[in-house]
Amino acid sequence: MRCPQRLGPGAFDSPLSQRPPQLMPRILIAGCGYVGEATADLFHSAGWNVEGWVHSAQSAARLPAKPYSIRVVDISQRPEVAKYAPSFDAVIHCASSRGGDAEAYRQIYLSGARHLLETFSGAKILFTSSTSVYAQRDGSWVTEESETKPLRETSQILLEVEKLILKKGGIIARLAGIYGPERSALLTKFLNGTATIDPNNDRFVNQVHRDDIVSALFLLLNREAQMPAGIYNVVDDQPILQSECYRWLSQRLNRSLPSIRKSEEARKRGDTTKRVSNAKLHQLGWTPNYPTFGDAMDKSILPSFADIIAARPIDTGL
Repeated sequence: MRCPQRLGPGAFDSPLSQRPPQLMPRILIAGCGYVGEATADLFHSAGWNVEGWVHSAQSAARLPAKPYSIRVVDISQRPEVAKYAPSFDAVIHCASSRGGDAEAYRQIYLSGARHLLETFSGAKILFTSSTSVYAQRDGSWVTEESETKPLRETSQILLEVEKLILKKGGIIARLAGIYGPERSALLTKFLNGTATIDPNNDRFVNQVHRDDIVSALFLLLNREAQMPAGIYNVVDDQPILQSECYRWLSQRLNRSLPSIRKSEEARKRGDTTKRVSNAKLHQLGWTPNYPTFGDAMDKSILPSFADIIAARPIDTGL
């Protein structure tokens, strides 16, 4: 079978609407999960030729009716990735660690990145990293130029991947905590009664709605001809104290505040508290549809949790 035509250096310069289908850019979404599926959908709707990769047959079974190709490929295995011809113009490495440990991070993120770079050496690579690489604990604002010295091994591995991608001229999107339809760690804890407010260890929460991540990734690759390699923070406009999140939910849902006590829960992003700036991405023309916690909750997340909220009896603490 003949490989699809590869696009030349100026392929991204002409408006998408003016290109025939056979000259539309081809993109691989390596990791069609919560973020990757929505990303693939947007690129496809914009006319790109899309292929999505998932880790397992079970994941593929979730996507039976997609209008683009879905393949089961374990990117941590070089032979599986190497089976495919280097016919993509762009690759987004947004596979999930599936809650794994440091070894899972090495296999999925680091080995996966190496295999994608080796196989698709002519493609523009974008890697979705994390703002957990910032280890600041003083509530200060951090930008893409701020110090990155994370204590957690998983975040250290993400930095290794970033260096690998940047060395090859790729793009790094550092994602804040992801929430969106049917997904919010803070709301879930609030509703199931496991949330706490620790007065001695409050922290800033940096989050971003899934759909705003997708629009940022599209912007970074759709303008590839003008976009330099580099790092971009993808986060909403308003970092907010965790206690304020719970107070907002308490008022909106007419429920009692979580208990005020020392938290003993291990945090996924460690004991950091910082405010992550998105100014660099804004300068490119990106505007989030959900710029604040309240916007995301009211317009998207709370409606998607309606059945769960209705099933929980109201307890105002009175």
